[in-house]
Amino acid sequence: MKVVVIQGPNLNMLGLREQNIYGPMKLEDIHSQMEGYAKQSETEVEFFQSNLEGEIVDKIQECIGDADGIIINPAAYSHTSIAIRDAIKAVQIPTVEVHISNIYAREEFRHTSLVAPVCAGQISGFGPFSYHLAMVAMTQILSEIKALKDSQAQQAQAQKPA
Repeated sequence: MKVVVIQGPNLNMLGLREQNIYGPMKLEDIHSQMEGYAKQSETEVEFFQSNLEGEIVDKIQECIGDADGIIINPAAYSHTSIAIRDAIKAVQIPTVEVHISNIYAREEFRHTSLVAPVCAGQISGFGPFSYHLAMVAMTQILSEIKALKDSQAQQAQAQKPA
């Protein structure tokens, strides 16, 4: 299994910006923790960060045929980007939206995510641990998809005439 983790604008500034909201942990530290979980769950993980909406859309599209799942923190684009929403919907790859802060406890404009309706789920408000929860959720989703496909293949095989 392969999961691509896509990080949106300003997440490269974690550890420096608004530590009262995002904490002191740097993005590299979060990725390191995710790599540890990925190794335990025999999942390949790739990381990508961009401050540019178009680059994020391109990366989502590049996941077709290359990734089994996407974990995305669109950051501020969660609330504004129809392009990112449309890209997630178009690729039809299971996607989990993640946020470090509880977006529903912040400014009202952050309460609406345009991305959430096209994702399998959203995790927010658990600090950097949100990413761990997203990895757990994604590996579970992918395991369930694999089990369903295996079951369907077994049923199809059993129905073939001998």
